[in-house]
Amino acid sequence: MRRKLALALTGVATLFALTACGGNAGAPAASTAETGNASGLTVVKVGASPVPHARILEYIDENLAAKAGIDLDITEIDDYQTPNLALSDKSIDANFFQHVPFFDEQVASKGYELEHGTGILLEPLTAFSKKYAEASAVEDGATVVLMNDPSNQVRGLRVLEGAGLLSGIVDGDSALSVESDAAKNPKGLKFQEVNAEQVPKFYQEDPNIGLAIVNGNYIVQAKLNKDEALAVEPVKDNPNANILAWRAGEKTEGVTKLDELLHSDEVRDYIETTWPEGDVIPAF
Repeated sequence: MRRKLALALTGVATLFALTACGGNAGAPAASTAETGNASGLTVVKVGASPVPHARILEYIDENLAAKAGIDLDITEIDDYQTPNLALSDKSIDANFFQHVPFFDEQVASKGYELEHGTGILLEPLTAFSKKYAEASAVEDGATVVLMNDPSNQVRGLRVLEGAGLLSGIVDGDSALSVESDAAKNPKGLKFQEVNAEQVPKFYQEDPNIGLAIVNGNYIVQAKLNKDEALAVEPVKDNPNANILAWRAGEKTEGVTKLDELLHSDEVRDYIETTWPEGDVIPAF
């Protein structure tokens, strides 16, 4: 089963609005513990980005899960903040959407008590442009839209560095600090920071955007034109593999089996077949 999860915060209250197959819209999320379904399978509740993560989980649920003794209850989550909140408050048993640097930053800044497995897939960042056919043609003062979370923002800056538009990017750099640094930003690029899921919308609808740095899952989801790609993040030795996460000390039998299936040969083949252009790449 697959559902969608939206998060709303008002004051200190958190409201989960669920629209589920056969479920009650607006019903509050219950604290979870793995339970058996009518077939005797262990139900594992997983939050995931729609593409590619939820699609991979659907493949597992339809083809591999029952043999492993589990049944996946998949919740699609469009943004990058809700999944760890939902995991932390026990609305789900695990999530599958984030890479290790993002996980580390979230745990450090928000105090989540979470753990994760080894890398499953990689989604290279890509610089897109409707205005410029190649990086060397980018004009001084061009506007770049990129993600606003720290770990993905420095990744985006490094993509621009690799394209010859920035120089000397180091860990901890931000769009704000680089924009005003003439040595690192010789073209005087202007940066616009938005939530990761909003980058494709800004790129497609705002004619003032010169370049956009887009994560691989949103490239697929928004069906961006790959002919507009100017630069792609290197794959070799890339530390940004996506992982399965769970609450610290709570890697249950069902979550363990799911993590094993996510690293199976069948899933590797599914990823390579479904995304042959390299927007999604196996990391194991």
